[in-house]
Amino acid sequence: MTQLGAAVTREGIRFAAWSSSARRLWVSIFDGQGNRELDRLELQPEGAGVHALVVPGLAAGTRYGFRADGDYAPERGLWFDPDKLLTDPYAVEIDRPYAYHWRLAARRNEGADTAPLMPKTVAKALPKAMPVLPPLFRPGGLIYEVPVRAFTKLHPDIPQAQRGTIAALAHPVVIEHLQRLGVSAVELMPVTASIDERHLPPLGLSNAWGYNPVTFMALDPRLAPGGLKELRDTVAALRKAGIGTILDLVFNHTGESDRLGPTLSLRGLDNQAYYRHQPDGRLVNDTGTGNTVACDHPAVRDMVLDTLRHFVCNAGVDGFRFDLAPVLGRVDGVFDPAAPLLAAIAGDPMLADRVLVAEPWDIGPDGYQLGNFPPRFLEWNDRYRDDARRFWRGDAGAVGALATRLAGSSDVFGKAGQPASRTVNFIAAHDGMTLADLVAYERKHNQANGEQNRDGHNDNLSWNNGAEGETDSAAITKARFDDQCALLATLFASRGTIMLTAGDEFGRSQKGNNNAYAQDNAITWLDWAGRDQALERHASALGILRRTVPALSDTHFLTGQPADASGIPDVAWLTETGMPLAEADWNDPARHRLVMLLGDAGGRLAIMINGDRRQCVFTLPARDGFQWQPAIETQAIDLARPLPGRSVHFMLERGTAKSRTRKRS
Repeated sequence: MTQLGAAVTREGIRFAAWSSSARRLWVSIFDGQGNRELDRLELQPEGAGVHALVVPGLAAGTRYGFRADGDYAPERGLWFDPDKLLTDPYAVEIDRPYAYHWRLAARRNEGADTAPLMPKTVAKALPKAMPVLPPLFRPGGLIYEVPVRAFTKLHPDIPQAQRGTIAALAHPVVIEHLQRLGVSAVELMPVTASIDERHLPPLGLSNAWGYNPVTFMALDPRLAPGGLKELRDTVAALRKAGIGTILDLVFNHTGESDRLGPTLSLRGLDNQAYYRHQPDGRLVNDTGTGNTVACDHPAVRDMVLDTLRHFVCNAGVDGFRFDLAPVLGRVDGVFDPAAPLLAAIAGDPMLADRVLVAEPWDIGPDGYQLGNFPPRFLEWNDRYRDDARRFWRGDAGAVGALATRLAGSSDVFGKAGQPASRTVNFIAAHDGMTLADLVAYERKHNQANGEQNRDGHNDNLSWNNGAEGETDSAAITKARFDDQCALLATLFASRGTIMLTAGDEFGRSQKGNNNAYAQDNAITWLDWAGRDQALERHASALGILRRTVPALSDTHFLTGQPADASGIPDVAWLTETGMPLAEADWNDPARHRLVMLLGDAGGRLAIMINGDRRQCVFTLPARDGFQWQPAIETQAIDLARPLPGRSVHFMLERGTAKSRTRKRS
């Protein structure tokens, strides 16, 4: 496609926008503060829907916006209104955050000029493209999901002015924390500029997550006051520390919402092309947000690819997580794993080796597509989340499902002879209960969201250990700590890629709020001063174990057969007595214990899981010349003594001095 956006040259700036149905397009030029419109110049049609104009004498830093005119008939999907200033869809920088105002959604001739309400696009001369280095992240690693603002807003060791920004992620105290956990890549929740949903300002709330973008490339000035350079420098600092960066991007909808929503960019330029519509002209709502981006349209496909390339060559990121990813694979409304956009992403030379992570569901027809994305894509695995929760909640008959999830979910990802799992295992994510709240609340508590607790999921598969929410009971507090340790251990022991949401390693709580998207306050800000340091030490010990035992981070499916000349099966499933689990054991609804015995040429690792509340003696199979020893420093284990209930323990098989002598001789 012809270059779109604002191209800064020595002679001036070339402005270009695409619309298949606008009759006229203009660029509005503003003063250096973005407050006063200095000029309005009409773009000229160049064919194929491109309208462009070269304006001599303008330089980088120029503030501008587009305007478009044509038919105004919302019932037919036409929203042209030259009073609406529009953000350039190819903007890489805006001069202020978006703020919702009713006039942004006013009908034509009823809301006056919206330029005073809109950020202005800043024309930028992009830096020299970076060399495209191979991603640091590899499947099987630990992804650390980070809400950028909430992550460091209360961090006492980070300078006040830097808290809540992308730059704060490069601070030495943050990098040290990530390294202690063994983080392979941070996954930044949306950092592009977003707008509040229209119902939030009257409630005194604002969108804290950022899943409501206007355009796709421009960073939010609140998160990146230093612009693209801030992201670029932070990615480089993390990379120097051995940590990759994955961006969580939203291509499935925009903040222009439903027919009552604001006109900010795509809607005003070509609503019919950029969004999907029903035959009667109504917006398709496969996202639950009011609109659905038409990712099967060539102009949208080009824009998505240009966005991904932009963040690779100008920021150096390892890859991307795609929110509500089935939207990207819908062709005429039907999901197709061979959809042109998905194929183009996987096959693009600049993107060919990038990390690609799909959230494999939306709310549209056949929107649940877990396991159905192309092989290049890793996928969030909600079946792992739910089965792990059911087991530790104490549900009957959950041991077989847990074993399947521990082993990489071959029932989901082993189709067509695939040798390795594409699962992204997680127990808690930004959406839903935190790990600490999962064991402290049986019900959601979303009253602070202003919707009478109607929002958010009702089926959280959570439990409270005897009291709802905060408690003074030492016994309940201890039980909750043990449950969090067990859940973390389960996650770190699981085959495939794993994901941990920031703060879950030290007990962050949202007071039972399982839909805290609108809480840009202490409900979501991480409490670094009050963190549970014992839980954090346990999580760090698990991270060390996962890094040092290759069998844990391997993604190949387990077979029960030797994987090498050692003759040791890659997995054996045992009862607590050390005997192989029989079919009757797997089907026993009262069974809450098992041993996952991983093996390779380096030896064996026993993962002993006691989901029963009663303590139990575990027996492990012995080999001549070897002995079992605790695998992590936070666990002092004596196999002659019962292991406590509701716990996971790790033992490594090590050669004795006698066996080592025999090997040397």
